[in-house]
Amino acid sequence: MAVPIADIAWARAEPARFLELTTLYHPPDPPGLTIITSRMSNRGDEKDILAGAQVVEQILDRVLPAWRTEMPDSRVNRWCRHREAAQRAEAVPERDGEVRARLGGDAPDLNASAMHPWAWEGARPLWQSGHLREAVTAAARKVNAETQNKLGRKDVSETRLFQQAFSQDAPKAGRPRPRLMQDDGSDTYRSIHRGAAAFAEGVFAGIRNPNGHADGLPELAQHEALEQLAALSVLARWVDAATLVTA
Repeated sequence: MAVPIADIAWARAEPARFLELTTLYHPPDPPGLTIITSRMSNRGDEKDILAGAQVVEQILDRVLPAWRTEMPDSRVNRWCRHREAAQRAEAVPERDGEVRARLGGDAPDLNASAMHPWAWEGARPLWQSGHLREAVTAAARKVNAETQNKLGRKDVSETRLFQQAFSQDAPKAGRPRPRLMQDDGSDTYRSIHRGAAAFAEGVFAGIRNPNGHADGLPELAQHEALEQLAALSVLARWVDAATLVTA
């Protein structure tokens, strides 16, 4: 799922430069020798190619998030997968908006990199290798761990942790409460914290637990995994932004 690019010209120029550096050719055989091989060399210097790959990979992660698993690998050259993805990616930043508008799909996309860092950074390594269920589970663990860190609590976790955290009871020694707004005695205050506790319970019961025990289940579709990651991002953002009230 492609996401908006701020500098389209740059996002097109970098893959184009990478393609130039990785242009394939058969080097000439040494004098007096005939070497039969399917492998091909690159025109550019290996140092320049490696430096370019660091940038191009980040562009590809934006515009073609599944390129690492969807693009075929090849024994012909180590950069073949990168080259095929870069060739496809060249046109994506400029044409993606036009295509979606003309085909009637001009709705905003979920941008994983804009989600709360506890969710996305927890998920990213497994996400990029195509393990989406495990990525969502890792994000849930990260949100749980960061919440424990904020509250200074290692004695409870997951559903119980959030139920106690968003309890409307007064804080106790060793049990601080993250507050999403000042307690003004209003129905809004009660509703927000009751909803946060219920939302957290739903996230861990309906998302984290099934994904954590998903042996034999099919891999999540990318849009489903993004939706689940977005739910974890909402919870993470609430906890991170909350004011901690202590006894």
